[in-house]
Amino acid sequence: MENTVEIKSTHWDEKNVVIVGAGRQGQAAARFLISRHVNVTVTDRAPGEKCAAAIEALSGLPIRWVTGGHPLSLLDEADFVCVSGGADLRQPFLAEAVNRGIPLLNDTEIFFQESPAPIIGLTGSAGKTTTTTLVGRIAESDRQRRHSRTSVFVGGNIGTPLIARIDEIGANDCVILELSSFQLELVTISPHIAAVLNITPNHLDRHGTMEEYIRAKRNILNFQSESDWAVLSRDDGNSAALRTAVRGKSATFGFEPPFGDEAIAVGIDEGFVFATINGKRKNLLKRIEISLPGRHNLSNVMAAAAIALSAGFDPLSIQGGIRGFSGVPHRLETVGKLHGVRYINDSIATAPERTLAALNAFSDPMILLLGGRDKKLPWGKLADELNRKAKAAVCFGEAGPMIAQALESSPVRNPRFVVRRAATMLDALEIARELGEAGDLVLLSPGGTSYDAYKDFEERGNEFRSWVRSQISNS
Repeated sequence: MENTVEIKSTHWDEKNVVIVGAGRQGQAAARFLISRHVNVTVTDRAPGEKCAAAIEALSGLPIRWVTGGHPLSLLDEADFVCVSGGADLRQPFLAEAVNRGIPLLNDTEIFFQESPAPIIGLTGSAGKTTTTTLVGRIAESDRQRRHSRTSVFVGGNIGTPLIARIDEIGANDCVILELSSFQLELVTISPHIAAVLNITPNHLDRHGTMEEYIRAKRNILNFQSESDWAVLSRDDGNSAALRTAVRGKSATFGFEPPFGDEAIAVGIDEGFVFATINGKRKNLLKRIEISLPGRHNLSNVMAAAAIALSAGFDPLSIQGGIRGFSGVPHRLETVGKLHGVRYINDSIATAPERTLAALNAFSDPMILLLGGRDKKLPWGKLADELNRKAKAAVCFGEAGPMIAQALESSPVRNPRFVVRRAATMLDALEIARELGEAGDLVLLSPGGTSYDAYKDFEERGNEFRSWVRSQISNS
């Protein structure tokens, strides 16, 4: 579904905008639009009592609230419809807006229109948050080294939506955005530096097909100019295939050899992360200085370095941003050790591919906690690898029975690999504690979303942390 429009900020006054969804993106969009003298209606499918926190957060602002559904009458006077979060564009309300010729946009499109500063944007199926955080650290390292008075803004799909801070951003500042497929599917502008880290099956419950998912991701490149940079992976086939969409300069990263036509190619060997620029090698960082675990995080470091070089940051700034960084919360986060068993929080892993990367980051005997809500993704590859490598898996939540069935029906079924079922994550933790022995590792890397039982992956990860820490304190 395509019905986007380019809007200039001077055209906002007295327009009528309906915001679909009262989550953090919808709230940020509402605040911005009201500051631009827009007449705002916020509609959410949830009943009023479940929207109480959002209504309270926006109290005092001139907003018309419609909860418990999206009546089509809201479109009668709408100039635009602003879609927040992962609202399905196929839902009847948005389909009717398209039928009436009412343009759809989202807070990302608004931010692209309004930002006075160049934008670095990153997307991918895995590694976005870690890589975005690394690039932010590199940019901050560069700012401090140069004693610059400019600021670094990091946001998008992480933290506070930057549309909430648009009036703080100056033309010489650095803006770094993590961008999801949901945020990209409606945009008509691309970042000045756009990185596609990888594209593996994800969100197929929302996009329907892999082709539609790739189409949404590709939007990060589609509107670039000849002066812009595209940063692509040499190791991921779907990212590499986007070379045909590059309109400006290109940089690549990966374990595989360079393509040969890129301006910058970042790689890694036993000693260094290095870049090849105009045929000449430049060492960027000693490999032993990388604290992040796992091969996938080496890829994230290479991606961050390629993006940083495209943005003009030098090796000293790259070193300053990467050294000492051990990860972000809920991503292979060590929570503690209980009776000799290490507990790792990887609640962000909401797809089997992410869980597979986590599995391959460790060599300890491993007990996996798998579950949540499925996104209609393939589980076969992960099931096979777990049967080969893991000690046990405890499957919980809405998708638990389906995941357990996939593990037990693997063609490489290992009878020593234990599969157990649990109703909730807390129940799964109790079972994992029974199964664990000194030297083992319990890894929460669910492979499914948290929405069957939690507000988001952070709430799920926080409950995991709380359980582990309470057990440690009581032991």
